[in-house]
Parts: sequence; C-alpha cells; structure tokens
Amino acid sequence: MGISGEFSTTASQSITRSDQIQGVDSTPHIPSYQRSQWLHWVDDDGDCQDTRQEVLIEESLVEVTYESERQCRVETGLWVDIYTGDRFTDPSDLDVDHFIPLAEAHESGGWAWDEITKRRFANDLEASGHLIAVSASANRSKGASDPADWLPPDESAWCFYVRNWSEIKKSWGLDFDDHENRVINEVLVNC
Repeated sequence: MGISGEFSTTASQSITRSDQIQGVDSTPHIPSYQRSQWLHWVDDDGDCQDTRQEVLIEESLVEVTYESERQCRVETGLWVDIYTGDRFTDPSDLDVDHFIPLAEAHESGGWAWDEITKRRFANDLEASGHLIAVSASANRSKGASDPADWLPPDESAWCFYVRNWSEIKKSWGLDFDDHENRVINEVLVNC
C-alpha cells in the first residue's frame, strides 16, 4: 500500500541529469481550457468507487475504512502528503492531485486530444504518480502551475517532483515550454 516508497525508486530511476528536458514554444492559438471537457472522477470499473476513491484506497498506508457497507466512499485511512510531509487520516483533508494539472495538459498539447484521451488522462490509475493524494491546501496552492511557478514546500520532494512531472509529460507526448524546461533542468542538476 501507498506510493511514498515508490516515488524515490521508480521515478528517480527513469530520468537522470543527463536526460535533460528540451523546451518547445507553446502553440499561440489554442482554444480556451474548459474543465468540463476533461471528465474526471469516473467509475470505469463499475465498483461504485470513482477515481478519487480508488486513489485514496491505493495510497493509504493502512487499510481504509468505508462510510458504508457498500464500500463506495473512504471514511478513514493514513496518507502522507509528498508535497509537505504532513500525515492525514481524514480523506476530506485531501485532494487527489492531477500531477500534471488538467489546464497544464491542455496548454501543453492536450487541447488537441479527443474526448476519450482527455478522459483517460484525467482518470489514469495505471501510472504510479499520475494521480496522488495530497493535502487540499498544497494542491490548491499548486493550482495549474508548472514547476517554473510552483515546487513542493518540502524541498526534499523537488527531485521526485520534476522527474515525475517530466516522465508523465513525455509519456503523454505533452510539450514543455522554455521557462518550465529551464527550471526542471536547474533542479535536476542537484539531484
């Protein structure tokens, strides 16, 4: 259970200092981002647990309890926020963060994706670190920012953060702008 231990191994092995990120200029004429086009928190497997609940269950460091016998919604668990290092037992204190914010994915090339691809991106449970449970305040502080404008308050998470960010963007074929690219490479030099 939990992904905290995976972060330091899986993501850190995939991108090294020598694997520098190359920036590209953003497309100047892209349509406006509309969150409603990125259908998220769906229940694709029909088990009554939407994507948010699935992430909470997967990342809890202890067995979760549920609000009812149907086990649709998590009531308690234990989560450690990779951004702050804080521990939580109440899922209402957490957001499930799209590691690459949906608005950032849109701006980085996802605007051209069809509805099915946008839905897959918004609910991807297969890639570790794509969706993570973090404190609501940290997630809201991050907003739709890329690493050029926001890094986790806990500096010990920076290397993981930029590596995972880069890995996800590359795997989905999303672009990096020059400012984002420069900051990622500056962080990677110290990793």
